[in-house]
Amino acid sequence: MRQSTILLVDDDPFILSTLGPAIAGYGYQVETAATGESAVELFEKDPFDLVITDLVMKEADGIDVLKKSKEADPETAVIILTGHGNLASAINAIRLDADDYILKPCDIEEILFRVGRCIERQELRRKVKTYETILPVCCVCKRIRDDTGKEPGAGEWLPVEAYIWRRTKVDVTSTFCPECFAREKEKLDRV
Repeated sequence: MRQSTILLVDDDPFILSTLGPAIAGYGYQVETAATGESAVELFEKDPFDLVITDLVMKEADGIDVLKKSKEADPETAVIILTGHGNLASAINAIRLDADDYILKPCDIEEILFRVGRCIERQELRRKVKTYETILPVCCVCKRIRDDTGKEPGAGEWLPVEAYIWRRTKVDVTSTFCPECFAREKEKLDRV
């Protein structure tokens, strides 16, 4: 299984030097950034599975990091970790798609629990997204099941042409690819 990547962003060197190694000790690959700007540079180069960011920092704050990380990769989970929390900032963070909001000081076990929960939800979202893109195709007749608007597995089985028309309104014409044409021509020539 791939090791989840986490970016820890905080302007407090104590948080970076204690929390970073603690999280890494549980099997996560952790990178740290002391400013919001350096965090943005890091995840623009290579997205992370999870960003844990302090809320109040100079220049680019935690909300800026949240916005930029979601712009770089909407699948990135973000936890806001702050000692200056209030209801308004929590609501704002959640509205901007933060996955969690934790007040400092907090127990390392609580942080690890929340990190694990965010990673699990992210993996589930990725699986659902993958399964949503799979088309059920009969291996014998090549019909496609259209589950649109129905319980998965309860859709109507349609010929490929009908399915494409229903989903895209694009007409499909039947023809031969070069390999199939050559095979069919060979069969006709033998007769």
